[in-house]
Amino acid sequence: MKKTYVRCVIQGRTVTGLMDEGTVYALEGCLFDDPKRGAAVGSVDQIERWLPPTDPTKVVAVGLNYRDHAEEVKLPIPSEPLIFLKPSTTVVGHGDDVLYPDMSKRVDYEAELAVVIGKRCSGVSPERALDYVLGYTCANDVTARDLQGRDGQWTRAKSFDTFCPLGPVLVTGIDASDLEVTMLHNGKVVQHSRTGQFIFPVDVLVSHISRVMTLLPGDVIITGTPSGIAPVRRGDLMEVEIENVGRLSNRIR
Repeated sequence: MKKTYVRCVIQGRTVTGLMDEGTVYALEGCLFDDPKRGAAVGSVDQIERWLPPTDPTKVVAVGLNYRDHAEEVKLPIPSEPLIFLKPSTTVVGHGDDVLYPDMSKRVDYEAELAVVIGKRCSGVSPERALDYVLGYTCANDVTARDLQGRDGQWTRAKSFDTFCPLGPVLVTGIDASDLEVTMLHNGKVVQHSRTGQFIFPVDVLVSHISRVMTLLPGDVIITGTPSGIAPVRRGDLMEVEIENVGRLSNRIR
C-alpha cells in the first residue's frame, strides 16, 4: 500500500510524519521500522519548511544510466553501473535555494529518481535488493558542468553545498520500474523519460552498490538522468516531477 512520509517544520516544530489527505500525522515508532500513524500535527498548508525526506550519511549517484544521455555527452554505454558519491552536505529540501558557486561558469540541472534505503544493506543479490528499499523521492543532481570537464573526474563538479535537492516527500509501496521522469526549467519541459529506460534497474543498482559499500538506513541512491541537460542562471526555477512520487522545486541563487 502506498504511503507518503514527510520531514518538515510545521507550526514551529520539526516533524517526521505521515501525510494523508492534506493532514500531517506524527509517527509512532521509527521511520525505518514500520511506524504507525500517531496524532495529527497540522495540515500540509501549515508546513513552514520542507526538509529533505531523509538525512543520508551518503548519496550514491549513478552516471550514464540512460542510453540517450550517454549518447548526448558522447560517452560509451557502461558495461556496469558507473557510481560516484555526493557528500551529505549537498542535500537540501524542496523549496530551498541551490547556490551558484563563484568558481563555475556553467551549472546544469539533472532530474533523477532517488531510492531511499530502509535497512542496513551489504552484499545483497539483485533478487533480494528491493527488500532493502524503503521508498522513493525526487532528486536533482546539480552539476558544475564546466568543472566536470576541466577536472576529468566528477567530485568537485557534483559536490558543492546545496547540489542535491531531495523531496518533497518519501513515497513507499510503489512500483518504480516504469515511472515518468520530467524536468521543468522555468515551467518548460526540458527532460522527459521513464525509469523503464534505465540501463541498470533499481534492483541491479542496489545490489551492485551494496557489494562496494554498506548502505545504511536513510542513505540515498540517485539513479541517473535522461537526455536534455542544459545550464541554468541565477533566479531560474528547476522542478523535478516523477510520476506517483511528487514535484521537487528549487531556485538557483
